[in-house]
Amino acid sequence: MNRVMVSAEVPLPGWSKSLKSYALKVLAQLERDKWDLSVLLCDDPTIKELNSRYRGKNEATDVLSFALDAGDPFPDSGRRRLAGDIVISLDTLRENARYFNIGEDEELRRLLIHGILHLDGMDHRTNEKNEPMLQLQERILENLADVCILGRNV
Repeated sequence: MNRVMVSAEVPLPGWSKSLKSYALKVLAQLERDKWDLSVLLCDDPTIKELNSRYRGKNEATDVLSFALDAGDPFPDSGRRRLAGDIVISLDTLRENARYFNIGEDEELRRLLIHGILHLDGMDHRTNEKNEPMLQLQERILENLADVCILGRNV
């Protein structure tokens, strides 16, 4: 069984339980079990400070992932995986949705999937559509297209 905790540096949105449920569905799509992960929702100043401190980039970004545990080399041992933390800026999420002319719900789902894939050890060199990680991200997004987090705009 996977566990997801959602918290916020901004007022915790009413849809946070739906975000948790969606994260669990993503982990199921990836056939991951016994994962513990947290999701922090924040604003641009908070994510900018984290991005500057941990990545040396003095700018806001949409999502950051901080992996904590490489996982159990013996998966049959029953040990849980403390996967890590995902940080999502709701400010940049809104900007992205406007820029790409998509709904905020779709962008939130995409950012959450993206963060989970990074915690699963995947990475990408560019943001080009032919990147394997980004292709998997879009397949998961499509597979879970009928699942909504927000039900409305953030």
